[in-house]
Amino acid sequence: MSESTGDKTKNLSVIGKIRVIRTKYLTNTMISSTVLPVMFLAGMAVACLISVLPTVLLSLLSDKRQLTSTVSQHDTSVMLRVRQHILPPSPEVMKEAIQAMNLAMDMEAQGKHEKATRLYEHALKLDPSHADILTTYGEFLEKHQKNIVKAEHMYRMALEICPEHNKALANRERILPLVEEIDLANFKRIDKKLDAFIRVPLNHPGLRRAKKEAYFSHIYHTNAIEGNTLTLLQTRAIVETRLAVGGKSLVEQNEVLGLDAALKYINNTLCGRLGEITLDDILQIHNRVLGFVDPTESGRIRLTQVFVGNFQPPAPAEVPKLMNEFVIWLNSEEAVKLHPIEQAALAHFKLVVIHPFYDGNGRTSRLLMNLILMQAGYPPVSIKVEDRLKYYETLEKGNDGDVRPFIRFVADCTERTLDEYILATSENPSALGLNTSENVIPFSDI
Repeated sequence: MSESTGDKTKNLSVIGKIRVIRTKYLTNTMISSTVLPVMFLAGMAVACLISVLPTVLLSLLSDKRQLTSTVSQHDTSVMLRVRQHILPPSPEVMKEAIQAMNLAMDMEAQGKHEKATRLYEHALKLDPSHADILTTYGEFLEKHQKNIVKAEHMYRMALEICPEHNKALANRERILPLVEEIDLANFKRIDKKLDAFIRVPLNHPGLRRAKKEAYFSHIYHTNAIEGNTLTLLQTRAIVETRLAVGGKSLVEQNEVLGLDAALKYINNTLCGRLGEITLDDILQIHNRVLGFVDPTESGRIRLTQVFVGNFQPPAPAEVPKLMNEFVIWLNSEEAVKLHPIEQAALAHFKLVVIHPFYDGNGRTSRLLMNLILMQAGYPPVSIKVEDRLKYYETLEKGNDGDVRPFIRFVADCTERTLDEYILATSENPSALGLNTSENVIPFSDI
């Protein structure tokens, strides 16, 4: 609809007044001196926002990854806890811990050892970094439970916290030779079983069948530890048929294919090869572990910082140097002189702590551990999913300063694997001393 003549006249009148005001109060010089600085400041603000925005977004995404990594199902070290990242207990909690220790000492004096044990353990949960509680509990374990291995560990942890603790130092120096004798006896017993395993003919039907079953079992357990929900039967079906299983994610099924490829690479290429284990060997193992799940990250050292629960691995800039040092240690005379089980366990632990990859660190570490064991004549060792908690706990003790519990854990798993093979191939396994619980240190005592 067109405007009326009166409305047009009114609008022209208003416009005219605005022009008069502008001419009267705003000269060209004033406009340029006012508007131009404002436009310049606005441009600077936009430029700053553009330069800062990517950093802010990256920080937000990093925080999100840190939060989601605490519930990740695909990394061993997700359960690792480094003591320095845990806040010390409050004064009230420390006071309660001391009270629990004093009550435990009273129960011990009255001969109520079960109650004393529970109170000592409660005190340690409240304040796991209290040197007096660790030392007192160690003395209790040594005196009433005859568990000098665990007692020595308590003294060791007390000295990690307070190196000048006289009682812990004296107690550890007194029983350390006995603990070393126990560890040496365990290695000798395992070596005896290794000799029995090596003597089994390669064409033995029981050995062939046991190896085949162990292969599928190893893939199942090492994936299940990371949270993979496929069953042993489903894992075997995927390996044998290369067909997908209904109702399960493709990621989980690709993890099975990755472990299968990595094991075949180790068996066919690395086990029988003479010479050093190189960084490229480790990268090739990881390339196969993660190749079916994330081809862009497989076989590559991570370039970003990762966060795993309360554990913060080294910065990405440090990883190449740490990996080079790790490979040098792995092939050094110091490492080669170690018992194969000890060398394999330490290699596993060191690689997990470096955390060189964005994902797949636990699986790669266990495969490297098995490569070292297999080169020494041992069969591949499976860390079973039922032992996942003890596996994480002993890794955590290594982070706290004492890696020997983890070495003993690996030794126990190795012995169990040998027992399974000998049981499948021997007509009289009892004569070899299999499953002798009195000679095996229980996980709960490590």
